[in-house]
Amino acid sequence: MRNTTILPLNSEESLIIASDNSGAIGEKEQDEVNVPYETIAYYAFRVAVMECMAAGGDPFAVILHNFCGNGSWNKLVSGVKKGLSELEIDKVKVTGSTESNFNLAQSAIGVIVLGKSSTRECQHIQFPIDTKFAVLGRPLVGDEVMTETDQVIPLSIMKSIFKMENTTAWPVGSKGILYELIKMNRVRNLSETSIQTDVDVLKSAGPSTCVIVGFREVEEQNLRAMTGELYHPLTIKMEE
Repeated sequence: MRNTTILPLNSEESLIIASDNSGAIGEKEQDEVNVPYETIAYYAFRVAVMECMAAGGDPFAVILHNFCGNGSWNKLVSGVKKGLSELEIDKVKVTGSTESNFNLAQSAIGVIVLGKSSTRECQHIQFPIDTKFAVLGRPLVGDEVMTETDQVIPLSIMKSIFKMENTTAWPVGSKGILYELIKMNRVRNLSETSIQTDVDVLKSAGPSTCVIVGFREVEEQNLRAMTGELYHPLTIKMEE
């Protein structure tokens, strides 16, 4: 299953809950990576909303947990709204809370995205034997996310991919591409030598800078046209 919680609401709908957090990244002196608060909120939102939408959710609310201080709230909200704008999603409520009793030495935030799915339950994904795979974007982490933004798969493109038929998208997290492939295929004997691609399958993808897509061959041309140099073919060779 994906990194989401799925709760049936009724016979027709499910609630999709996805989240992400960030620590020691921000504008404080002791942060390990120094970036604007708008940026960290944008990327934390990006992870959560991609997980939500990949699981079939239609986002309707964002909850922001702020441990950076009162002065950072508007910047954090601005980062979330930047992501919503890229997705062209309207009428999404942004709410949350700020830790104002104590001042932390390092920045920290958490983001929760709530969405609704038209299917009551989300089962394990089934991949036909002729499914093809690719990585869209490159795994990046830390300062790389800021210096190699042209290698990050855009939210606007992902919105279109989530709507494609015969295609399943799976955001890559901090444990890397190989870990996600194992979860996707539920095959434990996959290893680095099982994968043929030109990206590092063990490297952290930080704030989901890349995604894995499984698709039918008929969709390959469309995917390549949409993503250009961000498209990296991936072949899985099952070990005996």
